Amino acid sequence: MDVDLIFKIAAIGIIVAVLNQLLKRAERDEQAMMTTLAGLIVVLMMIVNKIGDLFETIKQVFGL
Repeated sequence: MDVDLIFKIAAIGIIVAVLNQLLKRAERDEQAMMTTLAGLIVVLMMIVNKIGDLFETIKQVFGL
């Protein structure tokens, strides 16, 4: 696993947390929730790509 991926996920988490707090203090709870969901979707898409690569590697190793 790349260390870069972990740092990217951490950076996205920090940015989303800051935006969430700013929007909640401005009483824009709906936008805060949408920002959180968008951050979650971005991270999940990054992880799904890596899981797909893992399955391809497993196929190659076992010759499936």
